Amino acid sequence: MANYLLSIANNESLKDSVIHDPSTKLKVKVYNSTKSKFKPSKGEVRFFVTAGKKTIAFETKGYQKHAELLILHMISWYCVYMGLLEAQIHANWPMALVS
Repeated sequence: MANYLLSIANNESLKDSVIHDPSTKLKVKVYNSTKSKFKPSKGEVRFFVTAGKKTIAFETKGYQKHAELLILHMISWYCVYMGLLEAQIHANWPMALVS
């Protein structure tokens, strides 16, 4: 398994974290949809995860044509780390959750 780093803000109002890949310097920001608003950034790659009633958005920071497989691996690593074993990764916002 790859060695990724996870940074979590100390500020209680910030509930988001960032996954870091030390070898490629790629960062993937994690947006917990129940605790923060997700606004897509231009030029970045994003994926969404559903796990039970949770929806989490993931977006790259500083994307420079990294392999999509690397991004998906970082997201799956995060899900396993957080114990979200039933997680499903989506390329678009899951339609069942749009209201």
